[in-house]
Amino acid sequence: MGRELVLNLLKRGNRIIALDINESGLQETVRLAENRKEALATQVIDITCKESIDELVDKAIATFGYVDGIINNAGIIQPFEKLNNMDFATIRKVFDINFFGTLYLIKAFLPHLLTRPEAHIVNISSMGGFLPVPGQSIYGASKAAVKIMSESLASELAETNVQVTTVFPGAIFTDIKINSGLKEAGVSASDCKTAPKGVTLPSIAVETILEGMEQNKSRVYIGKDCKTMNMFYRLNPAFACKLIYNKMKDKI
Repeated sequence: MGRELVLNLLKRGNRIIALDINESGLQETVRLAENRKEALATQVIDITCKESIDELVDKAIATFGYVDGIINNAGIIQPFEKLNNMDFATIRKVFDINFFGTLYLIKAFLPHLLTRPEAHIVNISSMGGFLPVPGQSIYGASKAAVKIMSESLASELAETNVQVTTVFPGAIFTDIKINSGLKEAGVSASDCKTAPKGVTLPSIAVETILEGMEQNKSRVYIGKDCKTMNMFYRLNPAFACKLIYNKMKDKI
């Protein structure tokens, strides 16, 4: 989904600095950028390293002169396991990437964003950030933390030039399992002809995110599954939890 965001933003005339820990992934994004390569800079970086993120700000401003927005899309899921079976190394890794990586980027760039005539922060939470999913308790907790931080930040910035959008994707046809290093990852999404039923294509997800960003929406829900479960959870939390449990119980 990160690559789709970069390519879509480039087509809209934006200049982008793409961050990834995977250098080959960045090189492929550059290749796909085609005639917009001059508007794309890349940086191999570990977003869990605060010092690296702090150093990035000056580099980013030096590259294009200013930064008008950040999109915090990087994230991993956990193995499909019950909390009782999870080790603390995995727990910390999920939180370091999903929550602290997002926090580091916000804290590093926010002072600069506040100086811009108009700026935007987009944080990717998850359907699992508002709905408890069995076997994804730590992932859900990290994304719930992103949700609350983002919404609190939006309130704090209400009288400033910086807008905040929180995104809640449902199931998206990406390689997040492979990128998260899960044994049950299976076949890469790029090797498949079509997405499974009920799973949203990254291109559609990205269009929804960017439309929400342009319209200064505070929340963006992606996918029929996410929108449906959000409605159920608001109306009847117990029913929604039972529904998702029955769907996921065989995975754990």
